Amino acid sequence: MRPPQATPAESVVGAPRPAGRPEQVRPAGPGGAARSAPPRPQPAATHHTVLCVNAPAMAASGPDGQLRGHGLHGFYRSGVRVVARMEVRLGGIEPLPLQGTLTSAAQARFLGAVRLPGDLDPDPALTVERLRHADGVETVTVRNAGGRPARLPLEIALATDLGPVGEVAAGHRPPDLPGQVQSAGLRWVGPTHSATVSAQPSPHAVLAGAGVLRWDLEVQPGARWSVELRAGLETTAPGPRPPGGRGTGVPLPWAEPEVRCDDPRAGLVVSRSLDALGGLLFADPDRPTDLYLASGAPWRFGLAPADALWAARLTLPLGTRLAAGTLRALARRQQPAGTPGPGGLRPEGLLPGALRHGGPELPPTCTATEATLLFVTVLAEAWRWGLPRAEVAELIPAAERALGALRDGLVDGFVTDLSRPVEERSAHPVPARAEVQAQAHRAALHGAELLEAFGRSGAEEWRSWAAALRGRFRERFWVDDLSGGRPAAGLAPGGQPLPAVAAALVHLLDPGLAADGGRHESLLDREQTRLLAQRLSAPELDSGWGLRTLSAKSPRFNPLGHRGGAVRVHETALAIAGLADAGHENEAGALLEGLLGAAAHFEGRLPEMYAGEQWTPGCPPVPHPGACRPAAVSAAGAAHAVFALAGVRPDVPGGRVLVRPASTAPLGELELTGLRVAGEPFSVRVSRIGVAMVEEASAELQLVAR
Repeated sequence: MRPPQATPAESVVGAPRPAGRPEQVRPAGPGGAARSAPPRPQPAATHHTVLCVNAPAMAASGPDGQLRGHGLHGFYRSGVRVVARMEVRLGGIEPLPLQGTLTSAAQARFLGAVRLPGDLDPDPALTVERLRHADGVETVTVRNAGGRPARLPLEIALATDLGPVGEVAAGHRPPDLPGQVQSAGLRWVGPTHSATVSAQPSPHAVLAGAGVLRWDLEVQPGARWSVELRAGLETTAPGPRPPGGRGTGVPLPWAEPEVRCDDPRAGLVVSRSLDALGGLLFADPDRPTDLYLASGAPWRFGLAPADALWAARLTLPLGTRLAAGTLRALARRQQPAGTPGPGGLRPEGLLPGALRHGGPELPPTCTATEATLLFVTVLAEAWRWGLPRAEVAELIPAAERALGALRDGLVDGFVTDLSRPVEERSAHPVPARAEVQAQAHRAALHGAELLEAFGRSGAEEWRSWAAALRGRFRERFWVDDLSGGRPAAGLAPGGQPLPAVAAALVHLLDPGLAADGGRHESLLDREQTRLLAQRLSAPELDSGWGLRTLSAKSPRFNPLGHRGGAVRVHETALAIAGLADAGHENEAGALLEGLLGAAAHFEGRLPEMYAGEQWTPGCPPVPHPGACRPAAVSAAGAAHAVFALAGVRPDVPGGRVLVRPASTAPLGELELTGLRVAGEPFSVRVSRIGVAMVEEASAELQLVAR
C-alpha cells in the first residue's frame, strides 16, 4: 500500500489498502455561504520511523521508542494495529532519548536516561532500555548506576484502536477502545478482533480506565530490573485465513553468503539486504511450505505478484527455493478462463495486479501485465540456476497459460495492457511502453526454451513472434536526435513517440539468461545500447545516488515523485547489471558507487526509493516520506548489484556455468562464498584486475571463463 495522497499504486493480494476520503462540500449555512469539510488528515510518513518487520507482524515508533498512537505508531499483526500506545514513564517523567536503532530487521533497541529525583550529580543515574521485537514482545529494563537506591514508580500507558493499517496509513485515527483488566495486564475488544497486553512480572496496579500498568520499583545501586510485555491479537469474526510468516524451524529459502571485499560497503549492503528480506517472508496459506516475499512494509505488506517475482529473480544466485515457492503460490492465483472484465472477457493465465502510476509524462503500467510476463522469465531462469526438472515440469502449464495471455496481446504490433479484454484493447488503445516490450520479448524467448525443453509445441512460433517484435521495435521506437538517438519511452496509439526520458529504459538492458550462460538478443542493437548507456550515465538521469525515474531536464521533474524523479533502487541495480553485461563497465561502476554511497547513509538498509536530488559533497541523500522500509525489490536489487559483478551465469540443464566478471573490478577484490548453483555451494573470487577464480562448485558442472 502507498500513502493515499499519491496516484494508483500496485495491488497487494490479501492486504488492506489506504482509504482516502474525498473532500466534500457541506450544505450552505446561514447567509448562503457554503461550508467546506475539514481537510483530509495528513497521511502517515515513515522516513523518521524505526520500523521492525517480521511477517505478518511489524512495529513502528519514533527514535525515542515511545508508541504514542500518532501516525503509524504501534504494534501490528495481519494488518491490524494491536497496540497504538505504549508510553513508558519513570517517576512520572519520560526517559531522555539517547538512541533508537534497528539491531536487525525484526528487532530494535532504544535507550533513555533518567536522573534520580533530588540527585545533585548532573550525570543521569538510571538508564531505561527497551528491546522490541516486531512480533509484539518488548522488554523494558531499568539499570541503576548511581550510588543510592532508586525508589520510584514505573508506569506504562497502553491503548489501542484495533485500526486497520490502511486507515492508519491514510491518517485516520479511530477512537481508543475501553480497556478491561485481565490477568497480568489489559484487554480490548473490538467488532472483529480483541487485543491483549500481558506483563511478566505482573504489575502492582492496573488502572483500566487510564490504561496504565504500574510497578513500584526499588532498584539498588548496580542492579537492574526488567519487565517483559507481550501483545496478542485474536480474531472474533469468521473470515479467510490470512497468510502467516515463516514458521519456527523453517529455514530461509536462500543461502546466506559471505562477502569479502576491498570495499566494506558491499558486504554490509548484502547482509543488511538479506536481513530485510527475512522480515518480509510470508508463507502461503494454501501451502505453508511455499514462501514468498511481501512487497514492502508498511504500505504494501502483502503479496504484490510483480514485486514478489522480481525479488525471487534477483536472489537466484542464492538458490531457487524462493523462486519455486513464489511461482507455485502465484500459479494458484492465475486468472481462470472466462473471467469477466470491462468490455469483454479477460485472458486466461493473467496474474493479479492493478494499474500503477507511470509518472507525469508517461501512461500508467499494469502490474498484472508485468507479473504475467515475469512469471515465464523467473521459471526459465530458475531452471537455468538449478530448479529441479520435476518442479519446473509442474509449473509448465502455468507458464503456457501466461504465454496464452500474451499471444493475443498485440495492438498495432506492440504489447500494452494484457488485463484488458482483447476487444477493449482494439477499440480503446493505450500507449505502448518500452519496458513492456522488453518484458514481452524476454518472456517469449524464455517461453520458447521451456516449451522446447519439456516437449511442448510452439517454441518456433514464439521465437518468430519475438523476432518480429524486435524488428518493429528497432524501427519505430528509436528516436533520432542531436546526441545520436535514444529509445522512446513509449508510443502513443497513433505511433507518436512519447518524449519522456525515464529510468524505466533500463529494462531494455535486461534480455534474460539463455543457454550456455549467454544472454538473449536485446531489442536494441549494439550501437543503440551504447547510446542508451551514455544517456543513463548523463547527469539528467544519474543523480550521483542512483538513477532518477524521470529526467531532471523534464519540466515536470519532481525529486520526490515516486515515478517523476525519485531514485528507485531496483532500477539502478538493473542498470548496473545490464551495463556491466553489455560491456559498459565504467558507467556501471559509477552507478554502483552512487548506490553504495546512498546505502552507507541508510546504514546499509536501502529503502524502496529516495529523493532524486543531485549529489552534493557533505550532504546525505534525502529520504522519501512514503517509501517502504524495507522493500523486497530494493533489498534484492541492492544485493544483486554486488553479485552481478562476479558475472556468474549458469546453465545447469546444459551442465555448465560461465563466469565473466566485470574487468574493471569497481569494488576491488571481491570474494563471494556460499552462492548456490544446481543446489550446491558455489564460491568465486574476482581479483583487483578483474580475473575470476571459481573456488567451489558442483563437480557435475563444466566451468567456462570468458
